[in-house]
Amino acid sequence: MAGDAPTRAGGPTRRDYVKYGGAALTGGLLAGCTGGDSDEGPKTATNATDATTATESQTTSTYEATLAPARTIELAAPPESVMVYNLLYADMAVAYGYGDAVNSLGFSTEVAGALDAFYARLDGVSFDASDLVQLNSGSGGLTVDEELFYELDSDLHLLDPALVVSFDGWDVADVNDIRDDVAPFFGNNYSRRNTQPPKPYRDAYEYYTLWEIAERVGTVFQADDRYAALTAVHDDLLDTIQAGLPPEDDRPTVGSVLYMGETFYPAKINTAGFATAHTRPMAAPDAFAEGDVSYESAYDFETMLEIDPDVILHRYGYSYYDVAAIREEIANHPVGGQLSAIRNDRFYAGGNPLQGPLMNLFQLEMTAKQLYPDASGAWPGYDGGSYPEIPADEQLFDRKRVAAIVTGDGGA
Repeated sequence: MAGDAPTRAGGPTRRDYVKYGGAALTGGLLAGCTGGDSDEGPKTATNATDATTATESQTTSTYEATLAPARTIELAAPPESVMVYNLLYADMAVAYGYGDAVNSLGFSTEVAGALDAFYARLDGVSFDASDLVQLNSGSGGLTVDEELFYELDSDLHLLDPALVVSFDGWDVADVNDIRDDVAPFFGNNYSRRNTQPPKPYRDAYEYYTLWEIAERVGTVFQADDRYAALTAVHDDLLDTIQAGLPPEDDRPTVGSVLYMGETFYPAKINTAGFATAHTRPMAAPDAFAEGDVSYESAYDFETMLEIDPDVILHRYGYSYYDVAAIREEIANHPVGGQLSAIRNDRFYAGGNPLQGPLMNLFQLEMTAKQLYPDASGAWPGYDGGSYPEIPADEQLFDRKRVAAIVTGDGGA
């Protein structure tokens, strides 16, 4: 990385406490700061009882959280300032009452509109993205300036160190410098589709479900009760959806796409990973199951018509793309207008693969209604703005219960 990393003056901060835990502070950092500039060396407790009390007060108040590839970190209190790259971790911070701790997002803060669209249906839940720092410049290569880590001076980086190493100009030594000089990393990105991380992290990598990651991040924020309460809502929702699944032969074929420049970019819906946490439970036939689909895959109109899914879900349907305009463009195309999903009005704004637990609840309900309206109730459609208002007797999960959990108003 270019340039020398700035250093911090003064004694250990609250972030040091997050990074090292009470024992390390007691053994070195804390002692070093209490001595001031005196040549007499660090001051000590006046007697053995005081020393024991001081040590116990530091060591007994810490707790641990574990997530590969960062492994275990030790904290004394929930972080009050966290760097976030992807929405799933912002959504988790909000779910656990720490949305105000988020100081950044990977790209334009406009992407936070995806959160606003869902939170609009949860009384008292919101996320203010107005002052967030954009980490990625968006000008060419994918990277984050090392100086931003020092400028933000976060208590914790809710960011996968393996993802950072994949950025232009970064290596493991740079990541370790940030970990040691600023704060630890705590994130897992490659569980998105269980793909292979950069080579330096492969031996230590593990893959988690969305809710397994949410559990570990809940521990970071000391929100185990909220996590358990949200998990109960999620489990009830899955039971409701899966109890109403039609026989396999009656389920529609589904194609998940992005559409840009008269080209469809497909993705599979039943693979492992948190990207499909809203589609995989539907157990619907994947229209692209037989294809060799990767991030480089691209289909023209003729190929899409050959496959012709019964239902098409356009990924990132909230805030990222104007799906209503895309639907109209495809319908007006001489080949696109022949697609069954267009002719039968089953081309929908689909979910965001970078979903946290709150997003996942809404996206499960949405997808169930889009695919199985007879069992889950009709989907009212979405053409922008907030998640559609659904009558209480047609909702698949209780909004008031979720809002109470998130706001701490008796829900957990």
